[in-house]
Amino acid sequence: MIKVLFVCLGNICRSPMAEAVFRDMVSKAGLSDKILVDSAATSDWEVGKRAHHGTLEILHRNNIPHDGRARRITADDLDEFDYILAMDASNLAYLKRHARGNKANVALFLSYANRASTVDVDEVPDPYYDGNFDYTYELVMKGCQAFLDYLRQQHQL
Repeated sequence: MIKVLFVCLGNICRSPMAEAVFRDMVSKAGLSDKILVDSAATSDWEVGKRAHHGTLEILHRNNIPHDGRARRITADDLDEFDYILAMDASNLAYLKRHARGNKANVALFLSYANRASTVDVDEVPDPYYDGNFDYTYELVMKGCQAFLDYLRQQHQL
């Protein structure tokens, strides 16, 4: 089982959006028995809360289910997950500080889409601050597709 964790600051906007989109893609590809998907936060500010209404609205508009609650990343996550993908450089720095010696492959979420030349930015901006959930969704879709393509090739799925 390949375990994937998406991470942002509060786990209410970007990472739960990526979790839901990627889980939906994995399901439609018939790979739910091979890939486990989750999301978490680097902060504890929003722990226990549902995803932001902007995230839930855009997922609903695109018929993608999500019913998770925000949680903070744990030390165990760094050993249990194979891939931990940060939405921006600040969260990546946090993860790298805490992941020394752990098995997880820690990277920027959009690094796979950059390699595939489907995006020309490195980070997913936080729609909590700018309200642009449509742009976030566009980047998340491209990032998830590129990452799924990578996993399929890398793991012969």
